[in-house]
Order: sequence, then structure tokens, then C-alpha cells
Amino acid sequence: MQVYLPIAEISVNAFLLLGLGGMVGILSGMFGVGGGFLMTPLLFFIGIPPAVAVATEANQIVASSFSGALAHFRKKSVDFKMGVVLLSGGLLGAAFGVVVFNYLKSLGQVDLLVRLCYVVFLGIIGGLMFIESLRAMRRSKKATSVKRAHQRGWVHRLPFKTRFRTSGLYISVIPPFLVGILVGILSAIMGVGGGFIMVPAMIYLLGMPTKVVVGTSLFQIIFVTAFTTLLHATTNYTVDIVLAVLLLVGGVIGAQIGTQIGAKLKAEQLRILLALMVLAVCGKLGLDLVLQPSELYSLGAVGGH
Repeated sequence: MQVYLPIAEISVNAFLLLGLGGMVGILSGMFGVGGGFLMTPLLFFIGIPPAVAVATEANQIVASSFSGALAHFRKKSVDFKMGVVLLSGGLLGAAFGVVVFNYLKSLGQVDLLVRLCYVVFLGIIGGLMFIESLRAMRRSKKATSVKRAHQRGWVHRLPFKTRFRTSGLYISVIPPFLVGILVGILSAIMGVGGGFIMVPAMIYLLGMPTKVVVGTSLFQIIFVTAFTTLLHATTNYTVDIVLAVLLLVGGVIGAQIGTQIGAKLKAEQLRILLALMVLAVCGKLGLDLVLQPSELYSLGAVGGH
């Protein structure tokens, strides 16, 4: 069943979009990521213009993250205090990111920037997570479960310390605030929730327990991506409501299923699965940048579309 997307100006199979939304929703519930880092490139692959994919995907992430966060809220695995600190940085970063996005769109370079950002970030994050997951699996096989003590690094020496009771931490608010800013910028430029950066940062940099990380990450993602969508819709007019609704329906259903699956898998298995998926998408995007396209020229409006 073909549907016409008015803003993207193409016809796409509705069931394909529902399926993509569902698949990304499952990942959202399992890993605590908004799923945008996977969905946005998938939208590129089916022919959606990058400017439209970025703005509309932020919309879909709001719903799947809300659905996932609700499931975690019931399990009491959301650190609201940490979430608010991350969120305050995230809103600031998102506002700055949209300004950068608009400037590059006026230069007509936004498509290239979005794709390059994806290749660089996905390559780095996927590689690091894969190496770390392999190490963790080797450690668990040796059955010498050394409990990871909180390393007293530079994070613990910073001022403005506060107690995060749910996470069992007593650290400065500066690192989570800075992580929030970075995630906000990426959310605006790449159309991602930023979970793929936030989750590793919360585990390895802040030392948060894994069971709290996923719910807290989703809580922050809801508000930052909603704010990003609003800015894109009012400044760029690139949010395609038909595309958003189809992705939303699939995403909300998928997130509930993903939360159930995530509870049954071990943390190391979850991490290695996510790392492999990130590297696969990165490889495909990288190939698309270097291989000659089937059509060398495309017609479009001036201004980056």
C-alpha cells in the first residue's frame, strides 16, 4: 500500500514504514537508545531526503522513548535527578544544533554533514562498545566477577557535587550537564535521541549502574527530541507528519516488546548486539559516501533539499 509523503515528496510503502518503526521501537526498549541512529540512515536508504529524515525522526523518537521510559518508570529504574541535569544541558545543545543545521542548510551542505556525522560517530562508538563487550564477556567466562569499584578519576574531583540517590552516586553536576549539551547538539543535527552516546557515557564516565541507565537515558531523550522537533518544524518546515505517524505507530508497539526482551538478556549480550548493529549501519553509510551513485544528478529546490 503506497502512501504519498507531502514534505519528502515521494511515495513509500506504508507497511515498510510501520515495520521500520516497530524494529527501531524494539531496539529502543532493549538498549535505552532512541533508535534514531539506526532509523535515520534507514530512511536515507529508502529515499527520504536527509533534512526531512532528521526532523521527522526526532518526532518518532519522542513516542518510542516515552513508551520505553514508561515501562522503566513502572520498574522504578529512572533516576529523575540525573535526568533533569542531563536535560538542562540537552535543551541548550539542541537550540545551538538547530542554528548550525539551518546555517548549513542555507549553504546547501546539510546532507553531506549529516552523513559524515553518522559515519564518524557510529564508527567510533560501535568500535569502542564492541571491544568493551568482548572484554566483559571474557571476564564473565573466567567467572572471576571482580566488582568494578568506582574509579576515583577526574569526574570525582570536580566542584558542585550532589547526591544522586537512585544511582547511588555522589558526583559533580558538570559531567552530566556537558554530556547533555553534546547529546542535544547531535539530536538537532543528526535526528537522533543521542542514547548511543549517552548510555556509554553514563556507564563508563559517570559510573551509573546499568539497570538505571536505560530508563534515565530515555527520560532525557523524550524532552530533548520533542524540543528539537518543535524547532525544526517552526524554522525549517521539514517535519513530514504522514511519515511521523506511520513511524510512531510501529515505534510505540515495538518499544514495549523491546523492554520485555531486554529484561531477559544479559548486559554483555545486549552491548555486543548493539555494537554489531551500529558497525553494520556505519559500514553501509560509509560505502554510500565513497561508491558512485546510480544517478549522478538529482533535481531539487535551492537551499539543501
